[in-house]
Amino acid sequence: MEYKGDFLDLLKAHDCQIQIDPPAGSINTPSNHPEWTEGTTVVATRYKDGVIIGGDRRATAGTAVIYDRAEKVLQIDEFSVLAISGAPAVAYEMARVLEHSFQYFRRSQLQELSIEGKLRMLSRLIRENLPMALQGIGGVIPIFAVYNLQSGGANGGQIFFYDALGAHFESADFATSGSGSVWIRGVLYHVNRWGDVRLIEMDERQATINILRLLDAASEYDSATSGYNPKSKIFPTVKTITKDGIRDLSVDQLSLIYSQSVETDHVG
Repeated sequence: MEYKGDFLDLLKAHDCQIQIDPPAGSINTPSNHPEWTEGTTVVATRYKDGVIIGGDRRATAGTAVIYDRAEKVLQIDEFSVLAISGAPAVAYEMARVLEHSFQYFRRSQLQELSIEGKLRMLSRLIRENLPMALQGIGGVIPIFAVYNLQSGGANGGQIFFYDALGAHFESADFATSGSGSVWIRGVLYHVNRWGDVRLIEMDERQATINILRLLDAASEYDSATSGYNPKSKIFPTVKTITKDGIRDLSVDQLSLIYSQSVETDHVG
């Protein structure tokens, strides 16, 4: 039998259902469960060429730093990026399912899945993960950024954020998620409304400086967020999404911008 369209339904038809939530009765209560690995912080802003999206590299379990090279900004297809905060194991599985779902649709339907279709696919995965999120052991609140090639010459960068039930919302200029987001959301609003240059008017360098400064500020106040690690030369992950596709900013680029515009001393 041939299957067309939904990759998740294809998996279920072949008894390959994605089991994101654990079997009944296997969930430990919050008082006695182990310390689960979590990842924060991610932020995305629109700039004049599209969307720039960045994330720190730290993964924590309770007060312990488990890993300092985590990838939280994941390319899904040529024009889609998923930035994750929360449980990496669940988020990475969602990213893999999304990637294969988009590929399956492209090959079976000989066309790209619409942006609305991509958003609904991610909503479905988040909704199916709700039992774990309610237990506090597997919540994922991602940011989904895309470039819309059908924008008719205008800036096609779009940013969407989700709640734990899978509802998605489009953000006009910026979005941030994770434990460090509380410290930088207000800064983003201030910069966008009263700064010398609005977010949408920034060039790539200005937008990169803004992202690195925001993550550095978050790392000062949130122990689960890391900024630049000078010992290991670990920088946040930063990607741009434009009409030309997705591009990773190199370590050399980030190092130069960080030394010139972030790690500076100001005498007040």
